[in-house]
Amino acid sequence: MSKVFVLDSEKRPLLPIHPAQARQLLRNKKAAVFRQFPFTIILKGASPDAPTTDLRIKIDPGAKYTGIALVNDITGEVVFAAAVNATRFALLKVLKSTGLPVECGSGGLTKFNRNQQNLAKAHWLDAACVGKSTPILNIKGIKPLLITANGHGTRQSCRTDKFGFPSRYVPRFKFVKGFQTGDIVKAIVTNGKKIGVYVGRVAVRSTGSFNISAKQGLIQGISFKYCLPIHKKDGYAYAFGFDGE
Repeated sequence: MSKVFVLDSEKRPLLPIHPAQARQLLRNKKAAVFRQFPFTIILKGASPDAPTTDLRIKIDPGAKYTGIALVNDITGEVVFAAAVNATRFALLKVLKSTGLPVECGSGGLTKFNRNQQNLAKAHWLDAACVGKSTPILNIKGIKPLLITANGHGTRQSCRTDKFGFPSRYVPRFKFVKGFQTGDIVKAIVTNGKKIGVYVGRVAVRSTGSFNISAKQGLIQGISFKYCLPIHKKDGYAYAFGFDGE
């Protein structure tokens, strides 16, 4: 299973930990959720002397998706994996800002490393097999995070029907009661006909009555008062899967 990323109270990155450890820290109120994707917690204390480890970011650019893997050079454990439809150069700029070594490699060597370990063909596995540093990999339980760039909406002042005529007005202001369309929220409804817990993407309305796309389907007319932000809109959609090609 993918490890959970950890920050101390000064937002310094610490060693990724097992999800069970993260749950215990959250339960004991020693940490809080910092972001949902990738799942990251922030401790309520500083850890300036925390140990570091030999982690390496490995990327494999593909025609449509780029594979990303965070690998422990010593143990071979794949700590985190993802596939994103972004360019190699955009990713390199972001990944290098982490301070960890970033490695790419030739397609031939990547295929050789993958075949030597009898691994399936997938973007994130190709990333883990990139370069000469590739150790014997431990991929047990890893579920890659699939990331799709959706952008930040449009500048249209109104929506149109199939004939191109205006059909409805688009509000000028994106934020309503601190929320914007595309945020992921958790709504805990305690009274009325829609009692329950709903988690999903929200579509805001100026009235403060929102729609939520949850596992149960589209839940309409949920008051903002019941909504808690889980992950602010950042222009990407997230899902977990295998990403086999």
